[in-house]
Amino acid sequence: MNYAEAMALLPFVIIAITAVVTMLTISAYRDHRLTAMLCITGLALAICSLPAVSSFLPHQVTALLVLDQYAFFFMGLLFSATIAIALFAYGYLEKRMLIKEEFYLLLLLAVLGAAVLVASSHFVSLFLGLETLSVSLYALIGYQRSDERGLEAAVKYLVLAAVSSAFLLFGMALLYAEFGTMEFSRLAALSLGASNRNILFLSGTVMVISAIGFKLALVPFHMWTPDVYEGAPAPVTAFVATVSKGAVFGLLLRYFHGPDIALNSSLFLVFSIISAASMFAGNLLALFQNNVKRVLAYSSIAHLGYLLVAFLASGELVITAVTFYLVAYFVTLLGAFGVVIMLSNGDGEADTISHFRSLAWRRPWMAGVFTAFILSLAGIPLTAGFIGKFYLLSAGVRSSLWFLVLMLVINSAIGLFYYLRIVLAMFQAPDTGATNKAIINAHPAPAGSIMLALLLLSLLWLGVYPGPLIEIIRQLAISH
Repeated sequence: MNYAEAMALLPFVIIAITAVVTMLTISAYRDHRLTAMLCITGLALAICSLPAVSSFLPHQVTALLVLDQYAFFFMGLLFSATIAIALFAYGYLEKRMLIKEEFYLLLLLAVLGAAVLVASSHFVSLFLGLETLSVSLYALIGYQRSDERGLEAAVKYLVLAAVSSAFLLFGMALLYAEFGTMEFSRLAALSLGASNRNILFLSGTVMVISAIGFKLALVPFHMWTPDVYEGAPAPVTAFVATVSKGAVFGLLLRYFHGPDIALNSSLFLVFSIISAASMFAGNLLALFQNNVKRVLAYSSIAHLGYLLVAFLASGELVITAVTFYLVAYFVTLLGAFGVVIMLSNGDGEADTISHFRSLAWRRPWMAGVFTAFILSLAGIPLTAGFIGKFYLLSAGVRSSLWFLVLMLVINSAIGLFYYLRIVLAMFQAPDTGATNKAIINAHPAPAGSIMLALLLLSLLWLGVYPGPLIEIIRQLAISH
């Protein structure tokens, strides 16, 4: 390995060393605050290393990893989101009788797998990154072993993730049998000339799409999502909703959008059906939920369907629209789950709509913040979600995807109902009953409050002045 390759791999090395140091520290001395600081410091150093080594980009490290501005942008997004989750998790874990230190070790390993995913240029690195991420998530989802819902969620995720990994491996084998390569760039070039009647190509591609669809919780691979979101600890749910899905979508954009997907009628039709089905299933099922985490679970299914509208478009706006929407989605969901985490005490999580009833009269700051994040999910103006949805619609309209654009507009209107239902519950006049109010945390952690304020500022800044971020993303699109 030469010097340039070693420098390009520096962010991965920092995260890996941080995980090893964290593990050795835990084995010698258990201290929750020290472990959390090690985790956050390592992630911060990894973020700082990204611009420091950008002069060595783009760089192909063997056939497995391509390190370019696109990969580094997504890595910065993933590392930043993990810092926010670690800060929220600190106060959350402090209030619970759990073994706390290993949580941060698993978090580091999971984000390392996610970083490998967004830099993958080969099916082998894809599989290694995906499994590193998934195995860490098995333990994180069931981390609160005394909670039966958490154990049930972990088992469901384990079984279904194992099945999706089997589909991925079989799909990889079929594509290799047909094309003799596992490199994304060569597969993209060879697949352009592949016949739609080629059984190995079609079967392999469908199996790979099935595995990726499971990780993204797209219809019809979405059945695990509400149970895992509800059963997992709230910080883990936030990680699954943002870092895990964001990494997989970054990979999907790199792998499938190399050749214009519109040139392959079969793939285009499959993704179009998945997009429309995900939008309708996510929004309609969310209407019947009384648990906020389940509402956000079904909402995430719909939002991934929205993302596919831009993904299926053509032209230079695609990467800009998808990437900006992912950034807005990260900020919004981290803030929404952050409020749930901050309001939860050691007796349980504030995760039902009844917990938020009349919250504006008891915690006006929290109610206002949560309202902002909910309105962003709904795509209301002056929020990041509105700008993100505007770019999705623009990409769809430019490519004349009129059916999918119509589906997006209709489903955005449906989504308003269950989002406003939560907001109205928070601003209801207080009653004399004490239903579920005891579970609301009386002393939120200061670190979590600061992070929540930063996320709110980011949400409003992206909604009012998105220009600088959009320009950065456009440069990524040019280099990509």
